[in-house]
Amino acid sequence: MQVSGFTFIRNAIKFDYPIVEAITSILPLCDEFVLMLGNSEDETRKLIENIGSPKIKIYDSVWDDSLREGGRVLAVETDKALDKVSHNSDWAFYIQGDEVVHEKYLSNITSAMEQWKDDKRVEGLLFKYKHFYGSYDYVGDSARWYRQEVRIIRPGAEIRSYRDAQGFRKDGRSLYVKPVDAEVYHYGWVKPPSKQQEKRKYFQSLWHDDDWLKNNFGEENEFDYSAIDSLAKFEGTHPAAMLKRINEKHWTFNHNLSQKKLGFKSRFKLGFEKAFGFRLWEYKNFKLVK
Repeated sequence: MQVSGFTFIRNAIKFDYPIVEAITSILPLCDEFVLMLGNSEDETRKLIENIGSPKIKIYDSVWDDSLREGGRVLAVETDKALDKVSHNSDWAFYIQGDEVVHEKYLSNITSAMEQWKDDKRVEGLLFKYKHFYGSYDYVGDSARWYRQEVRIIRPGAEIRSYRDAQGFRKDGRSLYVKPVDAEVYHYGWVKPPSKQQEKRKYFQSLWHDDDWLKNNFGEENEFDYSAIDSLAKFEGTHPAAMLKRINEKHWTFNHNLSQKKLGFKSRFKLGFEKAFGFRLWEYKNFKLVK
């Protein structure tokens, strides 16, 4: 079985992305890893090169910052990376720059790839998600966070990144997938408040024009993490790849877990989910293979 990893990144240092941790967390599963490096203002290339793995292949790209419709540039860059993946690979593992896989799941992922490798009905593999917020001690537990997404697909199968690169589609339709007993740890909402604000301003510019940005961000230089609807305490362990970053954390965020800012609809959805294990009105960009 041959496996390729792939991703894109730009200004990883400037926006404090755990891209090294993301890559190294799945590198043991990969025979090659394709990285599409956007035109950066920092030393992102050096950061990636210092990983020191011959598996990593870096390709240069220039982002089209005029693509402001729904974050389309992110999907374009994802497709550029996917197009560089070896068509001899059985699977292509997509990891974004703020996502990390715990090493405890690697054997489960390998087993799933082996199990479904020759079943061509299966176009991708579906992962569960855990979203960290504010610090490494809290996870989002409201219905605003997506619970599942496709992260392993078949390369060379006319599969394209969809919308803002959160998922994939083939010929405009959702992929047929099988679930994997594994989680992706999403750390996109864990950064120093100044870095989080800077990153949000930039990425909102991929969706909105300059007037919108001026009206919605003003002069605030730090992100206010307290404006969150609901969090839970994280009780598990973090991936080994993240431990150095966690130990170097230099800001404080404490949250009162009893503080819930949920409207009636959100409370109803969460209550229903806890009672029946099913989320009402959940967006699903995939179809499970029976």
